[in-house]
Amino acid sequence: MEIFGRTSKGEDVHRVILSAHGLKVGLLTWGAVLQDVRFAGLPYSLTLGSDKLSDYEGPMRHHGSLIGPVVNRISNARARLDGMVYELERNQDARIHLHSGAQAAHLQVWDIDDVSDESLQLSLALPDGMCGLPGNRHVTVRYTVLAPSTLEMKAEATTDATTLMNFANHSYWNLDGTADYGGHRLWIDADHYLPANADDYPTGEIADVAGTQMDFRVEREIAPRAPAFDNNFCLSTTDRPLREVLRLTGRTGASMAVATTSPGIQIYDAKNAARPERSNYEGLAIEAQRWPDAPNNPAFPSIKFAKDQTFMQTTQWRFTKQ
Repeated sequence: MEIFGRTSKGEDVHRVILSAHGLKVGLLTWGAVLQDVRFAGLPYSLTLGSDKLSDYEGPMRHHGSLIGPVVNRISNARARLDGMVYELERNQDARIHLHSGAQAAHLQVWDIDDVSDESLQLSLALPDGMCGLPGNRHVTVRYTVLAPSTLEMKAEATTDATTLMNFANHSYWNLDGTADYGGHRLWIDADHYLPANADDYPTGEIADVAGTQMDFRVEREIAPRAPAFDNNFCLSTTDRPLREVLRLTGRTGASMAVATTSPGIQIYDAKNAARPERSNYEGLAIEAQRWPDAPNNPAFPSIKFAKDQTFMQTTQWRFTKQ
């Protein structure tokens, strides 16, 4: 464990290295960020990160972080819960609530609960009213390196009042270390997806992937804008036992299989998410989650949690090389 930097508020941020089973993983206490993933002697990180804390406080605030309490967008920045309407921060175009706003989990320093060579557990308290939502919420995330060459994330959150929760890791991936993700191949085990409007939140339609550019049930090559991505792929309508739902393979032969318990997975093409001195479309954000904008779409799986319920998500990234 080492000091990674100091926030603009003067808080120390630590970096923890996990190393086992052919993986070396860098994690930050800032935002529970997955900062670096090294595999099989490849001379670059498979996830897009930075060595500067100021980048994570600024243009890279979503890179690698655990976003919550509600990831993605709430279209009208309002949420109705038990007859009450909660006004949320309008931090996208002064109309839309994005990634829980300025108080979100990815903009906080987390506490270290437990650390070893193979595992790190972090925790965070979100007091009642923080991010505009009710409930004293307690969040934990444990990252563990497993055999063979697998990184596992287990996130849990509890609340003492009915609230909304939808936590997701927001890492960007490029398995070739190249300027963009062109030439990668993608497979997703989803029969449906959520079309998005010009503001990048769901239209409300649950669309069949058949005959569209969003059909990845057979692996195929992708490139920037071919297709354009900022969409949730519908894996199920409820949480499920851990199962493999996605594979991303680079031209180098490096491959990442994603397994999750979540009912959705968002793919975002980084069209407006360049790292400093880099270009857009450098990597794909792959976010296991519940479906976005659920409070405004009753047909979507609910993200409402009462005080006797626990939010839980397990996601694994397994790496191989041909």
